[in-house]
Amino acid sequence: MSILRRAAVILAMVTAVLASPFPVAAETLPSPTGRVILRVTGSVANTNAPGSAGFDFAMLNAMATETLATSTPWTKGVQRFEGFRLAALLNRVGASGTTLRATALNDYATAMPIAEALSDGAFVAIRLDGQPMSVRDRGPLWIVFPYDTDPRLTTDAILNRSVWQLKELTVD
Repeated sequence: MSILRRAAVILAMVTAVLASPFPVAAETLPSPTGRVILRVTGSVANTNAPGSAGFDFAMLNAMATETLATSTPWTKGVQRFEGFRLAALLNRVGASGTTLRATALNDYATAMPIAEALSDGAFVAIRLDGQPMSVRDRGPLWIVFPYDTDPRLTTDAILNRSVWQLKELTVD
């Protein structure tokens, strides 16, 4: 086979792969170097362990580029939460599903439609008023919403999604 013919065959194969309806290989996330404090499982494309994405504090801290100031039913006055939007985390792991199950350290779990959680402004807090949150203070991670922006965000349905001591998210 001539070099030109061989090049044409290789080009055709590469073009066929790139035009394929199948997803491109998933991204491998960096491995955590510290203790994993959040695991994301289920329908996730980007992983760093078999079937899951594990995050240590340093990895989550690197994502924590936003601040949310809001009062909560569990604290006094307006609190300053630092962290990241849930949407950023789901994007990072390549989530593809419609439901998210959040589980706390005490095994409290709740399911929420992903679209609703994102449109409601779900936020994963890693610091409260500038300090990392201890387990005693609802940490190390807490799903919060901008409760002060919409009275609907203080209904039982939303408040039940405000999981503190968050340890795992499962995408279905």
